[in-house]
Amino acid sequence: MRIAMIGSGYVGLVSGACFADFGHEVICVDRDEKKIAALDAGRMPIFEPGLDVLVAENVKAGRLRFTTGLAEAVRGAEVVFIAVGTPSRRGDGHADLSHVHAAAAEVAGALSGFAVVVTKSTVPVGTGDAVEAIMRAANPQADIAVVSNPEFLREGAAIEDFKRPDRIVVGTDDARARAVMTEIYRPLSLNQPPLIFVDRRTAELTKYAGNAFLAMKIAFINEIADLCEKTGANVQDVARGIGLDRRIGAEFLHAGPGFGGSCFPKDTLALVRTAHDFGSPLQLVETTIALNETRKAGLGERVIAAMGGAVRGKTIAVLGLTFKPNTDDMRDAPSLPLIAALQAAGATIRAFDPEGMAMAQTLLDEVSYGEDAYDAAAGAHGLVLVTEWNAFRSLDLLRLRAAMAAPHFIDLRNVYRDKEMAAAGFAYSSIGRPGRAEAPEAVAP
Repeated sequence: MRIAMIGSGYVGLVSGACFADFGHEVICVDRDEKKIAALDAGRMPIFEPGLDVLVAENVKAGRLRFTTGLAEAVRGAEVVFIAVGTPSRRGDGHADLSHVHAAAAEVAGALSGFAVVVTKSTVPVGTGDAVEAIMRAANPQADIAVVSNPEFLREGAAIEDFKRPDRIVVGTDDARARAVMTEIYRPLSLNQPPLIFVDRRTAELTKYAGNAFLAMKIAFINEIADLCEKTGANVQDVARGIGLDRRIGAEFLHAGPGFGGSCFPKDTLALVRTAHDFGSPLQLVETTIALNETRKAGLGERVIAAMGGAVRGKTIAVLGLTFKPNTDDMRDAPSLPLIAALQAAGATIRAFDPEGMAMAQTLLDEVSYGEDAYDAAAGAHGLVLVTEWNAFRSLDLLRLRAAMAAPHFIDLRNVYRDKEMAAAGFAYSSIGRPGRAEAPEAVAP
């Protein structure tokens, strides 16, 4: 099928490349001329494992191309996906739908013949109705069916999620649209993912509800981790004990510094705002947001306490800057408030991240960067592991300790174990686990 993907950011580019890999003919559109030029040259605007290869293969096969011309892409397209950004609106936290509305109006003017117009962007309940009204006002003659088809992609595993989804949710009551959407996803039939057809508003709410529930699981296990620290229990064992219950599941039960990224913070906030608009407040989600903000705000105090109560004049190495591994996304990353708090307390920060340092340099002031974990740790009085990149899971602990001026290792992702850290000479602290491993020999701070 002929597909136009409006927006070549994370969702649009991954979706477009995967649809092309299914055998569809895809044109990805973006107003950013530099982005399109980079894509034409084979350079990805985001880091996502395997995306560069997938794009290159489908461009070479002639199934995928890029343009700044929306009318060119839409004209003759059977399906038009709107995959533009919906960031939190400044001031009130509602999803900013200005790009979605603008795209809808422009698409309406460029259509020729019947087309299914699909909102792939994460949008609040009722957006599909607004999109349809905008398009019919812009082009009363347009023959369209407006559909909601939310994405459920995890950054760092987006291609796998797209090709082997848990489910595909499609919101439409239009028989023609249902047939088209069934055909688009037909290549996934061997994997047999559930193709769930619901009404448009249900599809829109399903996306927000899913993200809010996962965010609540993270906030919940972080609160349990705090209780474990007070009682001497082990949060990892608790998480395993409850996660083996099929009604609960083990996913998103990893205690840590709190959630960040492009989805959970803005989507939970947008859902809360929508709920208030409809007079049906979501107190659990509101509490989740508050708990997560409090947790991230308190990271600096946790590190300072682990380092003896003061960090003024000390150098702290921060390993991992992105909100999660396998992405260069720094949006709402826990590293940001952590570094700000440590700097405010007088510490000097030296950091390393496999993919996030270029973006971090635009967001952080007075931070120096190492060439690798050992370089970042050289001369440091303390080290904080913030993001659990694979490169940080098997560090040479003896080499790392030898490079540091003092033994403090604060593990915010519970990657290591007390005994191995003590054996390597570290004063080690983690999240929600009993005790604190002290270095076997006193080392001057």
